Amino acid sequence: MSLKMDLIRIGEINYTNIWPILYHFPKEKFENQIQFVSEVPTKLNKSLSEGELDMAPISSFAYAESYRNYVLFPDLSVSSFGKVNSILLFHKEPLDQIANGKIALPTTSATSVNLLKIMIHKFYSGAPDYFYSTPHLDEMMKEADAALLIGDDAIRAKWANSQFQVTDLGELWTNLTGSWMTFAVWAVRKETVQHNPNMVHRIYSLLKQSKKLGLNDKTEMIKEAQARIGGSKSFWEKYFFELSHDFGQLQKNGLKLYYQYAREMNLIPEQVPIQMWTNQELSKL
Repeated sequence: MSLKMDLIRIGEINYTNIWPILYHFPKEKFENQIQFVSEVPTKLNKSLSEGELDMAPISSFAYAESYRNYVLFPDLSVSSFGKVNSILLFHKEPLDQIANGKIALPTTSATSVNLLKIMIHKFYSGAPDYFYSTPHLDEMMKEADAALLIGDDAIRAKWANSQFQVTDLGELWTNLTGSWMTFAVWAVRKETVQHNPNMVHRIYSLLKQSKKLGLNDKTEMIKEAQARIGGSKSFWEKYFFELSHDFGQLQKNGLKLYYQYAREMNLIPEQVPIQMWTNQELSKL
């Protein structure tokens, strides 16, 4: 494991939704002290849980599965109050009509998959037939009544879509509960904090600095998003504006509600404490 080495391995979600935190991170300051690994959320979840990474933005659901091994960085997340614009359910009929149908789920997601299950069960009294599929909308919808996509896959699919209804899961959650939804949290393995406290503190400080720069000036970030993904300047301005990367009390309260519902449905086995990293100390909500 990396705690036996000087190298700190950091996960990076390979979607644009994490850019406001990482886009301005000064990797060059660390020379050979850190290594970034870019992957989809489910792969980052697995790598962090197995100790192949030291810290990473992971699915909020994955934190619940392995919380005993992690602490969370304050003020860093991928959250929304209302539209998230990249967690989208495409469906052939209104939600109440597909709530007992067939729903295709992406292999790339953990939080959003379970968020959908919670809302379909709790608010639509549904028990659909879920199945996993590679995240390609046309293929998914050949045998499904609805399909969930996340990240840049969802953005591209919405641009190309002309036949399916689209529901934003962030917006639906807020409309149904009045709460924030936190899709990803920034987790650090506890042994990494114990063995490399100064490096963890340094990385956190620079992540906060990078986030501040990313939120204050999105010009270059938007240009790169257009070059990589497509879309208009106005789309990306709205996208990054409506996303939140904070993790304060409002976001924690929304996440606790999500965990409560997940526990009620036996999606997780027990109540989940939100354990925060605070300058080399642990705190628990």
